[in-house]
Amino acid sequence: MRQHAPILLFALLAIAACSGEVYVRDGVTDGDTFYLSPQAIADADPVLQSWVSYSLTRSACQLAIGSDNPARANSFDCEQVSRRHLLETWADKKRQYGGVTDTYLDQLLDVEGAAYLDEYVAHYFAMPEWTLPNDLDMADFHAWRRAALKNHRPETRIIGSWNYRRNVSAH
Repeated sequence: MRQHAPILLFALLAIAACSGEVYVRDGVTDGDTFYLSPQAIADADPVLQSWVSYSLTRSACQLAIGSDNPARANSFDCEQVSRRHLLETWADKKRQYGGVTDTYLDQLLDVEGAAYLDEYVAHYFAMPEWTLPNDLDMADFHAWRRAALKNHRPETRIIGSWNYRRNVSAH
């Protein structure tokens, strides 16, 4: 069942798509529906599928936020849940395929193992408009990070794109 989770989430996204209006902000248009390429759905590469899981979780969360522009919506909870789902998928893939490695994803597993995922998300991805949890232990995280994450570079690989849903009622 977990192997089909990205496809099921993709189907849910199609059902939950927002209105067909065009969103424009700062001269840039964004879509109202998140799409995956057929290759992203079919390619079983464990790293790719982990990032597909992240991308679908994040886009579903962005739609759930309910802003005027779902492609640009974000929050601490959205990013944290998406990273957690990324890690769950990666851990499943590592068990399934045995021996697969990815420098970033393996480091992120270390972050989670040290119980600093919330602090990691706040440190590397926080936006000024985010509401952060009050119980973050940033001092301990920074001390741990300096020792455990030397030369670390955070990554975000969005697999898919925001596009416009066809408005069939307009014809």
